[in-house]
Amino acid sequence: QVRLAESGGGLVQPGGSLRLSCAYSGFTLTYYAIGWFRQAPGKAREAVACISSDDGSTYYVDSVKGRFAIVRDDAKNTLYLQMNNLKPDDTAVYYCATDPPSCLRYREMTDFGHWGKGTQVTVSS
Repeated sequence: QVRLAESGGGLVQPGGSLRLSCAYSGFTLTYYAIGWFRQAPGKAREAVACISSDDGSTYYVDSVKGRFAIVRDDAKNTLYLQMNNLKPDDTAVYYCATDPPSCLRYREMTDFGHWGKGTQVTVSS
């Protein structure tokens, strides 16, 4: 069975950093894209970043460009999201998800069929 488990969330002050982890099992990423998504209180879920399985190409939404980095470590079966210069608007539950062969439509989210349970990130002074 496909399993994904997020960890690394917590409370951080504005301007601080966190690194989220997503441990996965039950599949390999040879032909899968994998991404990070988030849902803030009272808001709809939105895409954050995506990484291709074949060449490692990365994609980010405008609000996190230059601050976040998505990284794969296939040897450890782990996906990371390095988050720097965090802002209060980054407060959300963060999820990792996989299924489609590419990141071309990752912002639509509907092609991602396997999701973790999420990890809470709170940015507050």
